[in-house]
Amino acid sequence: MNQNHSNKRFKSLMEILFVSTRLGFTSFGGPVAHLGYFHEEYIRRRKWMDEKSYADLVALCQFLPGPASSQVGIGIGVMRAGLLGGIVSFIGFTLPSVIALILFALILKRFEIGDAGWIHGLKIVAVAVVAHAIIGMAQKLTPDLNRKAIALFALVGTLLWQTAFTQIGVIVISGMIGFQLYKQQSETKDSNIHFPISRVFGMICLSLFFGLLLLLPIFRELTSLDWIAMFDSFYRSGSLVFGGGHVVLPLLEREFVPTGWLSAEEFLAGYGAAQAVPGPLFTFAAYLGTVMNGWKGGIVATIAIFLPAFLLIVGTLPFWNTLRRNPKIGGALMGVNAAVVGILIAAFYLPIWVSAIITPLDFAFAAILFSMLVFWKLPPWIIVVTGAVGGSLLTLL
Repeated sequence: MNQNHSNKRFKSLMEILFVSTRLGFTSFGGPVAHLGYFHEEYIRRRKWMDEKSYADLVALCQFLPGPASSQVGIGIGVMRAGLLGGIVSFIGFTLPSVIALILFALILKRFEIGDAGWIHGLKIVAVAVVAHAIIGMAQKLTPDLNRKAIALFALVGTLLWQTAFTQIGVIVISGMIGFQLYKQQSETKDSNIHFPISRVFGMICLSLFFGLLLLLPIFRELTSLDWIAMFDSFYRSGSLVFGGGHVVLPLLEREFVPTGWLSAEEFLAGYGAAQAVPGPLFTFAAYLGTVMNGWKGGIVATIAIFLPAFLLIVGTLPFWNTLRRNPKIGGALMGVNAAVVGILIAAFYLPIWVSAIITPLDFAFAAILFSMLVFWKLPPWIIVVTGAVGGSLLTLL
């Protein structure tokens, strides 16, 4: 009996690894597209969950900080094969883009191509991609005047008060405002979802999440070790991000560029390259870590930035049925999501726009790339290749 159970569990884990790795190689287009790929593969084709449970899982991951699509993938893996299933699902979905970005960073450092024309083209790609993300998120997350005002507050506050804790302060205040304005408008759901994670283990994961968030800065000051400092910066960035991968950009930029860990050109070149690979945008950390400390730094950075997301989703799953019935949670989330739009607009201006759009020709090229992405709906990798080639040609004009 135990042998049959072990064989069945091993087959489930191998199936999760195979399917998630295939998705990791093919899931272009950002977190919303990732959720569509997951729905097609896990729900429609394999029927690992029903539609209602999948919708509830997506709602939970949208509420938590961190990369929502990665957390949904982890959650599906946990429901399918327990904790180990969640780990395998995460590895499969994330590893392809991690390897690609580590290799890109090593090439960038070896050949010192930071000033090449195609690097400038990748920066212009970042302008088009983030502009597209802003438009889509603003339409969905700021449909009324109150939420537009919250987004404006987040935009102004983020630009004028630039500290390491600005984003989390803006998010907390916006959540409090949303709680007051929309606490009567959230919807409750009456279905139950069953997860193979105990509440005790969930509490351990949540305690570890908050413990690392509090203790890592102390260890950083006591030891003055570069590896501890880097792990702390990536862990904190992964812990304080609401709204998906694009919003992690200003957090990472303020952690590493002003402090001299890497240049603004290296930062934006990697961000542009991250658009060319499938999988979660949080794997941008693999590029940053490699630029700073080689391939080992890339692995450490990847673990550090994704660890909060893993601890949060595994820690919260056992309590989700109770949490989602609270009618006030939805109101706070509406305020937080509106603030995300403002934070993203601030990041669009600084550092993206001021570093990439220098001449009228740059602006014209950005408009072309934006039109290719939005109006002709070409795949992101085509936009990236066009940006790199176009950037090289711009240097000849």
